Parts: sequence; structure tokens; C-alpha cells
Amino acid sequence: MASIARSIRPLASRALAQKPLASTCRAAPAFRFPRGTRSFSQSPLAQVKKYTESHEWIELVEGSNTAKIGITNYAAHSLGDVVFVELPEVDLEVGPGEPVGAVESVKSASDVLSPVAGKVIRGNAVLEDNAKTINASPEGEGWIAEIEVADVAALDALLDEAAYNETLDQ
Repeated sequence: MASIARSIRPLASRALAQKPLASTCRAAPAFRFPRGTRSFSQSPLAQVKKYTESHEWIELVEGSNTAKIGITNYAAHSLGDVVFVELPEVDLEVGPGEPVGAVESVKSASDVLSPVAGKVIRGNAVLEDNAKTINASPEGEGWIAEIEVADVAALDALLDEAAYNETLDQ
């Protein structure tokens, strides 16, 4: 039996070293997308995030006129440790540049201004118990208010991320 295994071993190692026949005879798929295209679509308004020069952001929820408002990473870092957040009253009507809340830190206090006109739907209840959420995630879980935007087209007048970052470099 051992002599048979010794005689087959050289043939087996040569067969394993060669390319398998299946890889050279692969059938081409019936249809292919041209290179550089995607097979899915994504709306440019899926999540529109805009910024103000006073360091607030607003993010429109896909397919609606509802948006979240908060302070930017830069503002949160400048304020230091946030100790208290004043949330807006539900149904409060705000105009662009009007206070929608306030943030108090160990260094200072600052109003949070609404970037656009609208009506407050709710405040972020997480901030009532844990104001430091703003320090951990100012442009995510640390949002301050959710509003119903009066005119979605007003977001066009705000800064995109690149333009906002340019204001920080000055």
C-alpha cells in the first residue's frame, strides 16, 4: 500500500500545481453594468446637513420637512464640558437666527440659534439627564431640537460642510 501512495504522490502534486480547468472556462455573465456606474440610486437629499457661521448645524430628514438642529463639533469643543442644556418648548415658532435652546458649560453659556424658520416638534430628552452627550456626539446623538421646517428651500442659503470648515480656518 505504501508503494502505491509513493507512486501517486508525484502525480497528485503536479495536478494540484496546475490551474483548474473551471477557472479558464468560466462563462461570461449575460449582463454587466459598465465600469464606474452603480447598480443602486441615492437621492442627493437623503440627508441634507447644513451649517451656520454661528456654529449650528441642521440636518433635514429624508423625504420630509423635519430637521434636527444642534451645535457643531467646533462649538462643543470650544465650550468645554457641557453641564446643562435648555431645551425648547414644543410648538415654539422660531425664525432664522432666533434662540431654540441654550447650552451651558463650565466655561460659558451660549444660545443655540435656529438656522431656519419652523416649529419645534420636540427637544432631545437625552440631554435632560446627560448634557455631556453634546461633548461626546455634538453632530449626532447630541442634537438639541427637532423642528418642522417652514421652507425647505431656505436650507440652500446655509453653508455646506466645506464652506463651514473654511470659516474656521480664518
